[in-house]
Amino acid sequence: MSKPRTGRRVAAALLAALPATPLLAETPPAPLPALSADAAGTSVVGVSSGGYMATQLAVAWPERFAGLGVLAAGPWSCARGSLGLALGQCMGTSRGLPDPEALAQRLADYRERDLVGDAEALAELRVYVWHGAADEVVAPALGEALAEQFRGWLADPERQLRLRQDPDIGHGWPVDTARGDATPAELGDCRDGGAPHLLACDRDIAGEALAWLHGELDPPSGTEPAGELRRFDQGDFDAKGLADTGYLFVPTGCESGGCAVTLALHGCNMGAELIGEAFVRHSGLNAWAAENRRIVLYPQAETRLGNPQGCWDWWGYAESTWQLDPMHDTREGRQGQALMAMLTRLQEESP
Repeated sequence: MSKPRTGRRVAAALLAALPATPLLAETPPAPLPALSADAAGTSVVGVSSGGYMATQLAVAWPERFAGLGVLAAGPWSCARGSLGLALGQCMGTSRGLPDPEALAQRLADYRERDLVGDAEALAELRVYVWHGAADEVVAPALGEALAEQFRGWLADPERQLRLRQDPDIGHGWPVDTARGDATPAELGDCRDGGAPHLLACDRDIAGEALAWLHGELDPPSGTEPAGELRRFDQGDFDAKGLADTGYLFVPTGCESGGCAVTLALHGCNMGAELIGEAFVRHSGLNAWAAENRRIVLYPQAETRLGNPQGCWDWWGYAESTWQLDPMHDTREGRQGQALMAMLTRLQEESP
């Protein structure tokens, strides 16, 4: 999701202006490997449209996740299958804030039809919600609405939920430049946001979110994470809106199994098609993952007619051409099923 002036042309121009970095594109993508990943301690984090999708996954399959991290996004099922609501209630609020009673009824209906997970499993999640108070793309009040939604779902919100709003930060994913190898010139302005939506704020949101979701972690020991960033073929997980290629960070030693997984979902205009490997290299997740035996899975959405910014399906675009009531926010959602299949592959026993 972005301001109207931000789109493929702006992102492409930014990509062309970035300093040259060693891309992986010369190597054909391999199949996503089975790595005997530990199914316990799995988390899903996302920003903007990726934040909306992360919440959809956690509500549909809460038994598969220990933690959920959401940056710059609003409540679960906010759009209810309507692009008009997505724009008017879930980014801006020209149509008011989403109706919590309508969303609660939608969840109850899904539960009766076994389309989402059990309330008991959802109640056990740890949840981290972050929003920039200067966000002009997704209204900060929507982050508060998401936190309020989870206060009604969690067993102990005081212990399990953290809501953070930072003043003077815009729309995107804040990055601590002191911890990584990205320079401020490669990042977006902290307050104004804009492509690549990785914001030079000296705020280590990746580390803070992972520590809240998984407890005390060993801090990164250097600027270059010990591990391998790989491309993989997403063709095995075909769903409308998925790009051909995804990314996977495997810390040194995780090839032999036993590492947990964090599923990380980019926002609109943040896929590799538009900003290269900026998100998969510079979010800060890899550095923390390398020190704490955590694989990071970076699936990729693609740009296409009806989704020119390469967003994840949080309003029903991948379903609405053949469903009157899109099921994108349930276990029947095609993109959600594909993402969960990727997670399952990583958790399968390695050969």
